[in-house]
Amino acid sequence: MLMDLILSRENLIEALKRVEKNKGSHGIDGMSVKSLRRHLYENWDSLCNSLRAGTYKPNPVRRVEIPIVIST
Repeated sequence: MLMDLILSRENLIEALKRVEKNKGSHGIDGMSVKSLRRHLYENWDSLCNSLRAGTYKPNPVRRVEIPIVIST
C-alpha cells in the first residue's frame, strides 16, 4: 500500500534529513526546524494513525502573493 511506504520510518527519516539539511524555514505554526525532530518523535504514532484514518487536518499553508507586472 502506498500509504505504508509514505509513512515508513525510512521515508520519515529521509524527509527529515532533507528538511534539516536545507535549513527549511518554519511553517505557519511557527515551529522551527530544530523543534521538528522532537515533535515527530513524540507525535509520530498519532500522526500516522490520523493520516491512515483520513482524519488528519493540516494547518493552512503560508501563502505569498507575487504581483504581476505588465510591461507596455
